[in-house]
Amino acid sequence: MEGTADNYKALCEKWREIYLGLDQEELERRFGLRSDGDARYITYFNQEYRLDKKSGKLSLVSQPERELPFHAVMMIYHLFYYSKPGAKVRGEFVPFRQVKRAAPFEQAYIRTILKPLAKEFDGHREELQKACRALGGRPLPQGDVGYEIRAFDCMPLQIIFWDGDDEFPAQANILFDADITDFLHEETVVSAASELFRRLAEESGLSVRRLL
Repeated sequence: MEGTADNYKALCEKWREIYLGLDQEELERRFGLRSDGDARYITYFNQEYRLDKKSGKLSLVSQPERELPFHAVMMIYHLFYYSKPGAKVRGEFVPFRQVKRAAPFEQAYIRTILKPLAKEFDGHREELQKACRALGGRPLPQGDVGYEIRAFDCMPLQIIFWDGDDEFPAQANILFDADITDFLHEETVVSAASELFRRLAEESGLSVRRLL
Protein backbone atom coordinates (compact mmCIF):
# COMPACT_ATOMS: atom_id res chain seq x y z
CA MET A 1 0.00 0.00 0.00
CA GLU A 2 2.86 2.38 0.76
CA GLY A 3 4.24 1.85 -2.73
CA THR A 4 0.84 2.63 -4.21
CA ALA A 5 0.57 5.82 -2.14
CA ASP A 6 4.02 6.88 -3.33
CA ASN A 7 3.01 6.23 -6.94
CA TYR A 8 -0.15 8.29 -6.49
CA LYS A 9 1.86 11.17 -5.03
CA ALA A 10 4.31 11.02 -7.93
CA LEU A 11 1.46 11.09 -10.46
CA CYS A 12 -0.19 14.02 -8.71
CA GLU A 13 3.12 15.87 -8.81
CA LYS A 14 3.55 15.04 -12.50
CA TRP A 15 0.11 16.38 -13.35
CA ARG A 16 0.60 19.48 -11.21
CA GLU A 17 3.64 20.28 -13.39
CA ILE A 18 1.65 19.55 -16.56
CA TYR A 19 -1.05 21.95 -15.39
CA LEU A 20 1.53 24.67 -14.76
CA GLY A 21 2.63 24.32 -18.38
CA LEU A 22 -0.87 25.03 -19.69
CA ASP A 23 -2.26 28.47 -20.55
CA GLN A 24 -4.03 29.00 -17.26
CA GLU A 25 -5.61 32.31 -18.24
CA GLU A 26 -7.13 30.65 -21.29
CA LEU A 27 -8.47 27.85 -19.09
CA GLU A 28 -9.92 30.45 -16.74
CA ARG A 29 -11.83 32.01 -19.63
CA ARG A 30 -12.89 28.70 -21.16
CA PHE A 31 -14.30 27.24 -17.95
CA GLY A 32 -15.47 30.50 -16.36
CA LEU A 33 -13.30 29.94 -13.29
CA ARG A 34 -13.58 32.35 -10.40
CA SER A 35 -10.24 34.01 -9.73
CA ASP A 36 -8.47 36.27 -7.26
CA GLY A 37 -4.89 37.51 -6.95
CA ASP A 38 -3.51 34.19 -5.72
CA ALA A 39 -5.72 31.41 -7.01
CA ARG A 40 -8.39 30.13 -9.36
CA TYR A 41 -11.40 28.15 -8.18
CA ILE A 42 -13.42 25.31 -9.67
CA THR A 43 -16.53 23.54 -8.40
CA TYR A 44 -16.29 19.76 -8.43
CA PHE A 45 -19.20 17.63 -7.20
CA ASN A 46 -20.59 20.64 -5.34
CA GLN A 47 -17.33 21.37 -3.49
CA GLU A 48 -15.06 24.31 -4.29
CA TYR A 49 -11.40 23.59 -5.01
CA ARG A 50 -8.55 26.11 -5.04
CA LEU A 51 -5.78 26.09 -7.66
CA ASP A 52 -2.79 28.12 -6.52
CA LYS A 53 -1.61 30.33 -9.38
CA LYS A 54 2.09 29.94 -8.62
CA SER A 55 2.39 26.32 -7.52
CA GLY A 56 -0.61 24.77 -9.29
CA LYS A 57 -1.39 22.95 -6.04
CA LEU A 58 -4.97 21.87 -5.46
CA SER A 59 -6.78 22.16 -2.15
CA LEU A 60 -10.35 21.93 -0.90
CA VAL A 61 -11.54 25.40 0.10
CA SER A 62 -13.62 24.13 3.04
CA GLN A 63 -10.79 21.88 4.32
CA PRO A 64 -7.50 23.29 3.01
CA GLU A 65 -5.33 20.86 5.00
CA ARG A 66 -7.22 17.74 3.88
CA GLU A 67 -5.29 15.26 1.74
CA LEU A 68 -7.24 15.06 -1.48
CA PRO A 69 -8.39 11.76 -2.99
CA PHE A 70 -6.16 10.76 -5.88
CA HIS A 71 -8.97 10.52 -8.42
CA ALA A 72 -10.30 13.96 -7.50
CA VAL A 73 -6.90 15.47 -8.27
CA MET A 74 -6.65 13.55 -11.54
CA MET A 75 -10.16 14.52 -12.63
CA ILE A 76 -9.48 18.24 -12.26
CA TYR A 77 -6.07 18.22 -13.94
CA HIS A 78 -7.30 15.88 -16.68
CA LEU A 79 -10.26 18.17 -17.42
CA PHE A 80 -7.88 21.04 -18.11
CA TYR A 81 -5.46 18.92 -20.16
CA TYR A 82 -7.80 16.75 -22.24
CA SER A 83 -10.73 19.11 -22.86
CA LYS A 84 -10.91 20.17 -26.49
CA PRO A 85 -11.20 23.87 -27.33
CA GLY A 86 -14.85 24.56 -28.06
CA ALA A 87 -16.05 21.35 -26.38
CA LYS A 88 -19.74 21.49 -25.52
CA VAL A 89 -22.22 19.32 -23.65
CA ARG A 90 -24.45 17.55 -26.19
CA GLY A 91 -27.34 17.02 -23.78
CA GLU A 92 -27.84 13.39 -24.87
CA PHE A 93 -27.18 10.84 -22.13
CA VAL A 94 -25.82 7.38 -22.85
CA PRO A 95 -24.71 4.34 -20.80
CA PHE A 96 -21.00 3.69 -20.39
CA ARG A 97 -20.84 1.16 -23.23
CA GLN A 98 -21.89 3.91 -25.67
CA VAL A 99 -19.31 6.44 -24.50
CA LYS A 100 -16.84 6.97 -27.35
CA ARG A 101 -13.77 4.71 -27.07
CA ALA A 102 -14.72 3.54 -23.54
CA ALA A 103 -16.04 0.05 -24.40
CA PRO A 104 -12.77 -1.79 -23.48
CA PHE A 105 -13.22 -0.65 -19.88
CA GLU A 106 -16.88 -1.67 -19.53
CA GLN A 107 -16.44 -4.92 -17.59
CA ALA A 108 -14.10 -3.30 -15.06
CA TYR A 109 -16.57 -0.39 -14.77
CA ILE A 110 -19.49 -2.74 -14.03
CA ARG A 111 -17.44 -4.77 -11.53
CA THR A 112 -15.88 -1.86 -9.64
CA ILE A 113 -18.58 0.82 -9.90
CA LEU A 114 -22.12 -0.28 -10.79
CA LYS A 115 -22.34 -3.47 -8.73
CA PRO A 116 -20.78 -1.94 -5.57
CA LEU A 117 -22.97 1.17 -6.00
CA ALA A 118 -26.13 -0.93 -6.13
CA LYS A 119 -25.00 -2.96 -3.12
CA GLU A 120 -24.08 0.15 -1.12
CA PHE A 121 -27.53 1.72 -1.42
CA ASP A 122 -29.64 -1.46 -1.37
CA GLY A 123 -32.35 -0.68 1.17
CA HIS A 124 -31.06 2.89 1.59
CA ARG A 125 -32.92 4.89 -1.02
CA GLU A 126 -33.62 7.73 1.45
CA GLU A 127 -29.91 8.06 2.16
CA LEU A 128 -29.22 8.09 -1.58
CA GLN A 129 -31.82 10.81 -2.16
CA LYS A 130 -30.28 12.86 0.64
CA ALA A 131 -26.83 12.49 -0.91
CA CYS A 132 -28.04 13.43 -4.39
CA ARG A 133 -29.67 16.57 -3.03
CA ALA A 134 -26.48 17.45 -1.12
CA LEU A 135 -24.59 17.30 -4.42
CA GLY A 136 -27.02 19.76 -5.98
CA GLY A 137 -28.78 17.03 -7.94
CA ARG A 138 -31.84 17.63 -10.10
CA PRO A 139 -34.55 14.95 -9.70
CA LEU A 140 -35.32 12.69 -12.66
CA PRO A 141 -38.45 10.58 -13.21
CA GLN A 142 -36.53 7.32 -13.84
CA GLY A 143 -35.93 4.58 -11.28
CA ASP A 144 -36.73 4.51 -7.58
CA VAL A 145 -34.13 7.26 -7.25
CA GLY A 146 -32.99 9.29 -10.24
CA TYR A 147 -30.93 12.49 -10.26
CA GLU A 148 -28.79 14.54 -12.59
CA ILE A 149 -25.59 15.64 -10.83
CA ARG A 150 -22.75 17.76 -12.18
CA ALA A 151 -19.16 16.66 -11.69
CA PHE A 152 -18.19 20.05 -13.14
CA ASP A 153 -20.43 22.76 -14.55
CA CYS A 154 -19.61 21.32 -17.99
CA MET A 155 -20.05 17.66 -17.01
CA PRO A 156 -23.53 16.40 -16.07
CA LEU A 157 -23.99 12.79 -14.98
CA GLN A 158 -27.23 10.91 -14.33
CA ILE A 159 -27.64 8.24 -11.68
CA ILE A 160 -30.60 5.86 -11.88
CA PHE A 161 -31.18 3.44 -8.97
CA TRP A 162 -33.70 0.66 -8.47
CA ASP A 163 -33.97 -0.71 -4.94
CA GLY A 164 -33.92 -4.46 -4.39
CA ASP A 165 -36.95 -6.54 -3.45
CA ASP A 166 -37.88 -10.21 -3.02
CA GLU A 167 -37.63 -10.84 -6.76
CA PHE A 168 -34.83 -8.64 -8.03
CA PRO A 169 -31.56 -7.37 -6.57
CA ALA A 170 -30.83 -3.65 -6.43
CA GLN A 171 -29.53 -2.17 -9.67
CA ALA A 172 -27.80 1.08 -10.53
CA ASN A 173 -26.79 2.80 -13.71
CA ILE A 174 -24.87 5.98 -14.49
CA LEU A 175 -25.45 7.84 -17.74
CA PHE A 176 -22.93 10.19 -19.32
CA ASP A 177 -23.20 13.02 -21.79
CA ALA A 178 -22.53 11.55 -25.21
CA ASP A 179 -19.61 13.95 -25.73
CA ILE A 180 -17.95 13.54 -22.32
CA THR A 181 -14.76 12.33 -24.04
CA ASP A 182 -14.42 15.83 -25.52
CA PHE A 183 -13.65 16.84 -21.93
CA LEU A 184 -11.90 13.75 -20.51
CA HIS A 185 -9.75 10.85 -21.66
CA GLU A 186 -11.93 7.76 -22.02
CA GLU A 187 -10.15 5.99 -19.13
CA THR A 188 -10.89 8.97 -16.88
CA VAL A 189 -14.62 8.52 -17.48
CA VAL A 190 -14.41 5.53 -15.12
CA SER A 191 -12.90 7.88 -12.53
CA ALA A 192 -15.83 10.27 -12.98
CA ALA A 193 -18.22 7.45 -12.06
CA SER A 194 -15.99 6.34 -9.18
CA GLU A 195 -15.87 9.88 -7.83
CA LEU A 196 -19.65 10.20 -8.05
CA PHE A 197 -19.90 7.00 -5.99
CA ARG A 198 -17.39 8.34 -3.44
CA ARG A 199 -19.21 11.62 -2.98
CA LEU A 200 -22.61 9.93 -2.71
CA ALA A 201 -21.25 7.60 -0.02
CA GLU A 202 -19.77 10.58 1.84
CA GLU A 203 -22.92 12.68 1.73
CA SER A 204 -25.22 9.76 2.57
CA GLY A 205 -23.33 9.02 5.78
CA LEU A 206 -23.06 5.35 4.82
CA SER A 207 -19.28 5.55 4.38
CA VAL A 208 -18.99 6.90 7.94
CA ARG A 209 -21.39 4.27 9.29
CA ARG A 210 -19.20 1.47 7.92
CA LEU A 211 -16.27 2.79 9.95
CA LEU A 212 -18.14 2.92 13.29
